Amino acid sequence: MLIQANAKLNLTLDVLSKRPDGYHDMRMIMQSIALADDLTVSPLEWDELRVKTNLHFLPNNEKNLAAQAALRYWEARGTEPRGLDITIQKRIPVCAGMAGGSSDAAAVLRALNQMDPHPLDPVALARIGERVGSDVPYCVLGGTALAEGRGEELTPLPPLPRCWVVVCKPDFPISTPALFQRIDSIRLRRRPDTKGAIEALKAGDLAGVARRMYNVFEDALTKRQLERVAEIKNELIRCGALGASMSGTGPTAFGLFEREEEAREAYDRLREINRETFFTQTV
Repeated sequence: MLIQANAKLNLTLDVLSKRPDGYHDMRMIMQSIALADDLTVSPLEWDELRVKTNLHFLPNNEKNLAAQAALRYWEARGTEPRGLDITIQKRIPVCAGMAGGSSDAAAVLRALNQMDPHPLDPVALARIGERVGSDVPYCVLGGTALAEGRGEELTPLPPLPRCWVVVCKPDFPISTPALFQRIDSIRLRRRPDTKGAIEALKAGDLAGVARRMYNVFEDALTKRQLERVAEIKNELIRCGALGASMSGTGPTAFGLFEREEEAREAYDRLREINRETFFTQTV
């Protein structure tokens, strides 16, 4: 089975508090985009679970979230692990705050569910995704949604009006655990207007959503990291983006465009500086 794994963006992202279990309570609006990995999921006649990708540094065993998803699916269905070959053509940037690994895991869950003679409904499938990672339940369902708790408490929202998106990942890594530690020790400058963004979605107001986009993890970046993200966001706005923000724990920044020609111009400019720049749409 050939199946796509769509990337996600955070239109808003707020960290509310640290929980007794070590996780953080979040409140964020998630959005799927057309940028996607391609997965081929093939049953094997012998009992082997293997993962192949076009990136040599990604794990090809049970440490890969795609393999973890298969194991958790069989565990939830009460069946023994089976032979399965998972081949992933990666297009979503790695460690970019776009849920690339989680989306691959969700795609494996959807594929196995479609192959199952007694498939689960999407919500039950998303619950299995909770055992794999916090973003996996959203990636199972996709679209536009409010995510709360660790990210597993999902409320579908009216779809974001279809628009063009330019996504740009600067060439430096960000440690997600370090970023969470830092956000616990700083005073946030501002918070996203998630409630206002939801109202704008209900009204079909793309510009209203774009104006309210913000990600509190931008406050936890180092000075140099923040400068680089700000440079990308400013270039997106100069080219006509209705709004720009950082996705997830970053460092990827993105802009929403109503006009294709303006999005193309932004893509061309940023592509000259950052290799991992993408021109795509919301879905």
